[in-house]
Amino acid sequence: MDSTQDRATARLAWTRQILGDPTLTLASASADASFRSYWRTRYRGKSWIVMDSPPAQEDPRPWLEIGARLSAAGLHVPAVRAHDLEQGFLLIEDLGSRLYLPALNEQTVDALYGDAMEALLRMQTRMDCSGLPPFDHALLASGLAVMPEWFLQRHLGHAPSANDQEVLEAAFDVITRNALEQPRCFVHRDFHSRNLLIVEHDNPGIVAPELLSPGIIDFQGALAGPLTYDLASLLRDAYIVWPRERVEGWVETYRRRLADAGLIGAEIDRERFRRWFDLTGLHRHIRVLGQFYRLWYRDGKSGYLADVPRVYQYVLSVARSYPELADFVTLLERQAQGRDLTRPVAA
Repeated sequence: MDSTQDRATARLAWTRQILGDPTLTLASASADASFRSYWRTRYRGKSWIVMDSPPAQEDPRPWLEIGARLSAAGLHVPAVRAHDLEQGFLLIEDLGSRLYLPALNEQTVDALYGDAMEALLRMQTRMDCSGLPPFDHALLASGLAVMPEWFLQRHLGHAPSANDQEVLEAAFDVITRNALEQPRCFVHRDFHSRNLLIVEHDNPGIVAPELLSPGIIDFQGALAGPLTYDLASLLRDAYIVWPRERVEGWVETYRRRLADAGLIGAEIDRERFRRWFDLTGLHRHIRVLGQFYRLWYRDGKSGYLADVPRVYQYVLSVARSYPELADFVTLLERQAQGRDLTRPVAA
């Protein structure tokens, strides 16, 4: 029996033992870009999710700890019924399968993003980020370094010259300094349409229907970091694009709410906050551009390649708005010109 089958057998046995039903079955609910996977079961008319988080690859303790803090702040994260940290199994509330992404359209986006920004403001005003790992210079720099390694070198076959390295370092310095000058707060780190769920209170899996929608998942990587990081993750989502004018309208509305909440001062005007937002989102998209290729070339996960053109265009469109990044734009365009960004190349 291979390790995958061993894991499946142990997961099912644990679920049956916890719920006291030897006839239960598990069906795949979803998987993500990590080693973590999710499985759905039903027991006495109620739906539950088993989260399988292999401890050697995905320690489940941060998920538990951060989830408890979010729940205490009034955010709707999955409630936990049982867990076995040694095996890496957790029995959690089933928030359903209505992700934001397929539900977003011209008619729904204002209401859905309104709920998401309400939840984000609650995170930023009620969550104590002390004790979380800092989104510091080293982490910011390591995130940016993923792009030259996996996009420029591995995918495009371009080893940056000394001049290219100077261009990259200058651009990365602008982006990193922008992130570090912002107020620190709780950062979910992946606050976007594939990690937010529309919570339907008649769902038999819901434990606490009084909690707000959206349901929030995939928060285990939370950090203490830049104020605009999660806002950029939401409004400049790697999986969906909205007109720039509309995004900037949402951004300005949120800036005013932050000012009213006392999280930023009057000196943080529209222009300065938009720069924070733009360049913080640019950090994220440069990192994601490298990560999507790393998921393919290193981990054999090709599902994200179709999203690369969107991320690449985000990088170019935002960077073009800032003259100090003009050389960076030229470097990327020169190397990517005429190349298919969605098809892997042979080793």
